[in-house]
Amino acid sequence: MEYRDYYQIMGVARTATADEIKKTYRRLARKFHPDVSKEKDAEKKFKEVQEAYEVLKDPEKRAAYDQLGSDYKQGQQFRPPPDWGSGFEFRGGPRQGRARAGSSHTEEFEDAEGFSDFFSSLFGGRGFSGGAAGGFGGASARTARDHHARVDIDLEEAYAGTTRTLELKRPDLKPDGTLDLKTHTVRVTIPAGVTDGQLIRLAGQGEQSPNGGKSGDLYLEVHMKPNRLYQLEGRDVTLTLPIAPWESALGATVTVPTLGGGVEMRIPPNSQSGQKMRLRGRGLPGQTPGDQFVQLKIVVPPANTPEAKAVFEEMKQKLSFNPRAELGV
Repeated sequence: MEYRDYYQIMGVARTATADEIKKTYRRLARKFHPDVSKEKDAEKKFKEVQEAYEVLKDPEKRAAYDQLGSDYKQGQQFRPPPDWGSGFEFRGGPRQGRARAGSSHTEEFEDAEGFSDFFSSLFGGRGFSGGAAGGFGGASARTARDHHARVDIDLEEAYAGTTRTLELKRPDLKPDGTLDLKTHTVRVTIPAGVTDGQLIRLAGQGEQSPNGGKSGDLYLEVHMKPNRLYQLEGRDVTLTLPIAPWESALGATVTVPTLGGGVEMRIPPNSQSGQKMRLRGRGLPGQTPGDQFVQLKIVVPPANTPEAKAVFEEMKQKLSFNPRAELGV
């Protein structure tokens, strides 16, 4: 997908205040509104301006977007960083979505339908709640809001459980309309068997009520980092296990890595690449523990010595074997 420089699209500096961004949006919206504009590609430009303003008007989205840095150029190929969104704390409960517009002002949008893939990859489905009235603060004693953030963990940490101290940034607007990031730390215990997307609730650690009322909660959404050995699906894990041709043909007992340590597994004779075997209960722990699936992969040794070549020649001569027989050729 292509990177979108929202500041360039709106023609404002990266240091622009919220008021400057709003004034610029209103001017551009009038200029490119498809119902009245005579400009070429007015509808396309109007949608681009809408999308840019949707991000830059919201302290949360803008702060997260700014973390991408200024090295990207408009139109260049882009892929979100693996840790995108990590380290930020946002308004609203997880997956709450954006609040619908409560006014008739043209700068309020009810949804992001029609926005670019770039926008969707950064803000779609992440629970960014932007656009809610009142900014990041402004809660009453009775309405202190929940917040949400994400925590990235390794699969091994999900298996054994761990304790983390997180440093989270809360975007806010300073009195002059410029963006400010307030940092605070939270300590969280991640239970053994936590799964990707699971929520961990920290009571009273969301938005603080300025009037002594009940504080909101902070929800941490677990994101599992990619693992070099295992693929994760729910509580089940899959490992690709390399085996030698003679192990696949004759059968063998081999040591297989699992999240809980190595275990012995019997490979039956005449096993094939792609064949799956199950180690019950060797996935993530839980009320119903996950399983580990072991997918076999036959690895052929190189014929890079006279001895190795002689073995392959002997197999060629003595074995009546056509791996393409089922293809009819």
